[in-house]
Amino acid sequence: MGKLYLLPNVLEETLPWEPFLPVSVKEAVQKLEGLICESEKAGRRYLRKFLSHDDMAKCPLCTLNEHTDKKELDLLLEPMQRGEIWGLVSDAGLACIADPGSDLISRAREKGIKVETFAGPSSIIMGLQLSGFFGQRFSFHGYLPREVPDLEKKLKELEVKSKLETQIWIEAPYRSSKMLETLKQILSPNTKLCVAVNLTTPSQRVES
Repeated sequence: MGKLYLLPNVLEETLPWEPFLPVSVKEAVQKLEGLICESEKAGRRYLRKFLSHDDMAKCPLCTLNEHTDKKELDLLLEPMQRGEIWGLVSDAGLACIADPGSDLISRAREKGIKVETFAGPSSIIMGLQLSGFFGQRFSFHGYLPREVPDLEKKLKELEVKSKLETQIWIEAPYRSSKMLETLKQILSPNTKLCVAVNLTTPSQRVES
């Protein structure tokens, strides 16, 4: 039986890997016989950090993203069932965290495929650390609803829950201004809020 590596990625594609990822990640990538990624372009960009152009070109890629049908998971796992070593990588941060992959891992475990993970950056955890908010109990909600009525309802729910535990979510850059305006209108002046942007980059900002 083969193996599936859950490979961490840097939080911004132009960053070098050395300050953020352990050497064991480079060693794992050099063993790969294939890579599962969110897009082929992003996958090639990731491999280029660790491999020569020739070695990168030899590594087959398969995509796994929000459009992937669950029926395709067994097909993605076939090489590992034949004894090959493959990797799974997200566009940024840790595989399966706020990104597709959990269904694939569940299916791999059902099939007896060995799964290994590696240390790496997570904007969710780093943002929590830098916020100064309570870290003993917290909930992560991914992306919140886009439609304003649904978003407002969700924010009110999270505000109530925040009295007992820290509430964390992420937002796309092009929607962040709209989110901030909604937060200003919805939240009580006494509710604590922290916004963490571009973590690990020179333009990093953490405002609370």
